[in-house]
Amino acid sequence: MENKKRDLSSEEWSYLTKYFVGNNNRFRENVIIPKTLGPVQIKTNEEKRVEAFFESCPFKSFMSCVIGYGLGAAIGLFSSSVGPSATDIEQQTARQVFREMKTTTLSYAKNFALIGALFSAVECSIETMRGKSDWKNGTYAGGVTGGLIGLRAGVKAGVLGAAGFAAFSTAIDYYMHSRF
Repeated sequence: MENKKRDLSSEEWSYLTKYFVGNNNRFRENVIIPKTLGPVQIKTNEEKRVEAFFESCPFKSFMSCVIGYGLGAAIGLFSSSVGPSATDIEQQTARQVFREMKTTTLSYAKNFALIGALFSAVECSIETMRGKSDWKNGTYAGGVTGGLIGLRAGVKAGVLGAAGFAAFSTAIDYYMHSRF
């Protein structure tokens, strides 16, 4: 038996391509998806769009801002109720105490919201640019965020803030990934 080579015509190549790859203009019903973790459902275009919206950088930043505001308000309320900053020896009225608590609570809430939104936006942007989701994104984002926040007090504070926030972000990321 001899092996004879013969070239395929363009029509035969076209037929083989359609046979193995299929027509791109129609919906393929013969896609095989292994069922390793239960029944598999193919996502619709609407589900893909909703998922893309929830995974977008603006949405993540907005949610970090909202959650940071709530967390900051809770911490501010707790800290203002535990350690009042009244320096006067005279007795404060309830109105003065509540006004002071409101000021402290809003201050904490705004700061936490700003930090949450800034960190999330920077981390998501870095992750998008690098194309990877690993611990380095949080470290880089912590450095940028800490540096930007610290720059308000000067260059030295910016460098220390960048190093501190990067180390803190790395430690939190390591703890969260090793525990869960």
